Amino acid sequence: MRKLLLPSIIIVAASLLLIRIFYLQVINDTFKLKSENNAIKIQYEYPERGYIYDRNGKLLVANQASYDIMVIPREIKNLDTLEFCQLLDITKEEFIKKIEKATVYSPRLPSVFLPQLNKSEYAAFQEKIRKFQGFYVQKRSLRDYEVDFGANVFGSITQVNEQIIKENPYYKSGDLIGKQGVEQYYEEILRGVKGVKYFQKDKYNRLIGSYKNGKYDTIAVQGEDINLTIDAEIQRYGEQLMVNKRGGIVAIEPKTGEILALITAPSYDPSILVGRQRSKNYTLLYNDSIAKPLYDRGLLAEYPPGSPFKILTGLVALQEGVIDEQFTVFCRHGFSYARGRFMRCHCHGGALQLHRGIYESCNAYFGTAYMKTINKYVKPSYAVDVWSNHVKSFGLGQFMGYDLPTGRRGNIPSSKTYKRIYPNGGWRSTAIVSNAIGQGEVLMTPIQLANMMATVANQGYYYTPHIIKKIKGENIDPKFKVKHTTTINKEYFTPIINGLFDVYNLGTARGLRVDGIDICGKTGTAENFAKIDGKRVKLEDHSIFVAFAPKDNPKIAIAVMVENGGYGATIAGPIASLMIEKYLRKKITRTDLEKRILERSLRDRYAILGGMKEANAIESTPKDTIQKYKETKTNTATDTTKKSN
Repeated sequence: MRKLLLPSIIIVAASLLLIRIFYLQVINDTFKLKSENNAIKIQYEYPERGYIYDRNGKLLVANQASYDIMVIPREIKNLDTLEFCQLLDITKEEFIKKIEKATVYSPRLPSVFLPQLNKSEYAAFQEKIRKFQGFYVQKRSLRDYEVDFGANVFGSITQVNEQIIKENPYYKSGDLIGKQGVEQYYEEILRGVKGVKYFQKDKYNRLIGSYKNGKYDTIAVQGEDINLTIDAEIQRYGEQLMVNKRGGIVAIEPKTGEILALITAPSYDPSILVGRQRSKNYTLLYNDSIAKPLYDRGLLAEYPPGSPFKILTGLVALQEGVIDEQFTVFCRHGFSYARGRFMRCHCHGGALQLHRGIYESCNAYFGTAYMKTINKYVKPSYAVDVWSNHVKSFGLGQFMGYDLPTGRRGNIPSSKTYKRIYPNGGWRSTAIVSNAIGQGEVLMTPIQLANMMATVANQGYYYTPHIIKKIKGENIDPKFKVKHTTTINKEYFTPIINGLFDVYNLGTARGLRVDGIDICGKTGTAENFAKIDGKRVKLEDHSIFVAFAPKDNPKIAIAVMVENGGYGATIAGPIASLMIEKYLRKKITRTDLEKRILERSLRDRYAILGGMKEANAIESTPKDTIQKYKETKTNTATDTTKKSN
């Protein structure tokens, strides 16, 4: 029996191999389609990408016809290179470089030689294509932007690189893929599915018909249309208000978490990243290290939040029971919190309770409330973690989970933070009191600030901010329907909201009121430092403002950050009031504020602060063309931000 075992195994294994080979070669020949078979030509049919609409059904992004010249290097024969290059307006050196790149990819498979010809270029080439063996035209669709704003929201489409091709077999050389914004995040939904056709060739390399009568052919499936949560009108308006300024604006619908506006400045017209000039224009944008037009400040820029953070300081102190609405602090235009340590304050001074402390933004009041919160517990490390956990329940200090491919955590310090800073221990509440007023180690992005205000407007809960409202034929991610509840009891939000309401009536934003709209808001001013010639120099403060409206049944929460804009009520505050009125009323009555902001330019300030009088940087006007981009003067300044008051 043992003598038969080994021969039996060999016979069985050989039989299985023969059966498999017979199946692959005779019965199932799909693997032939994946090989570089000289007898089969593979031609792809590219679908249109899905259209993009705003929340009200306004078309934002459509498609336009485009044509790529494809090449199969080994099929090039008897080519008049000079005529070919003249027709396509390229140099002989460019021609050689492109052919070499295509040959490296594959001498037998098609790859893109020259992408994105327009109709006139295509027509001229098509007339003489019979002379250029080895080349053919592949029709595609490119994006056609119906608006000249929202570039950071949409992102763009670009050719896949070798790394993407290796990681995802769906993509072939020359394919297009979404980059940044919703084009990247919703790529699989927007791109559709490529169709493919197989053609049989004879021994003379001539097409003789469909392979296997089209048995393996598939048709292209168009990408799905999507509706964004963005309101096109306030997105456009916000970008206009930010012309000649740098910063970010984020507006959210509190009851749903839907992002109404996501603005970064400076920005650019998205249409400049379409067509044969895309690469050149993108390089100009990418290399602008001064204004950083590709840097989405609404999602990526981390700033000390300044006085708006006092909202959370008050809520945590109320929750921890160390203050109540009647708790009183006497302010002498500042707060002496340790020997030789004094925190200045710009309120009117005197005895303040919670309500007045909020609308006058008293540093002494909230510094005291914060220290009482930390001093409630024996161990400062434990107390900081209690405070940190309360603050993090507002979605801070972490990636928020929104449906955009970029973002930053911000920073909410914990005991681990101070163990690194003070490895020998010995620190107390006096060492970290700057956290009370949004200084210290606290950092937040504009979208986190907006979400914080949405949470306050909802009196203790929020939905993950998101930019997708509807996908044709599909449901949006269910995580955007999940309610997140803070650790703060609902009743503690009422006195805070009342104080924020009187910021507009009695406090730091009383000059920004809009008749008939009850707005709750908070000004902020963040200090800004940078190294110039090796020295730490204080620059113009950043202007910050957060708000929601109406007070009852809020429909919009907003955060505005203007770099080097000065006091919070100077630039950021008016922008917030205008954006709120534009969204709620679809018109503007505070034309005085509008005129002031539209005419206000910080270009000279950025040039001086950056140590430059002029630079070839992008201007933040939504109607820029690439020519204007080259001609404009600078929007310059550093991105370094520290502290606030």
